[in-house]
Amino acid sequence: MVKKIVKGTHIFAAKAQPATAADKQTVTDLLDTLRANLDYCVGMAANMIGINKAVIVVTAGPFQFAMVNPVITKKSGEYQTEEGCLSLDGVRSCIRYQEIEVDYLDQNFQAQHGKYSGWTAQIIQHEIDHCNGIII
Repeated sequence: MVKKIVKGTHIFAAKAQPATAADKQTVTDLLDTLRANLDYCVGMAANMIGINKAVIVVTAGPFQFAMVNPVITKKSGEYQTEEGCLSLDGVRSCIRYQEIEVDYLDQNFQAQHGKYSGWTAQIIQHEIDHCNGIII
């Protein structure tokens, strides 16, 4: 189900709680909401739809995928950039990494390990920041 996007810094005030299989509907709702906003959105975290769980969804080319309880395990190629967010006004300066590795559960709650670079890596880092209560 497509959910309303929550605005404001208050949604990032607390670190997201780990998601469990009981949160499967949140994964579905987050993917549905991302797909409904693809014209101006490339990733989302569950707190952006009012659910404080560690779930993110990411666009990679024509595909969208979920990452449950994502943790960056390796990063390299630091660079400075500016990012905007659907939940926040304006753009903010931040540090990102060109290449990252992430441990996570997929939307079926199966353990995964992925290597990402470039734009996809930047999106993942942005959304994981949201899960960690970091306002970029």
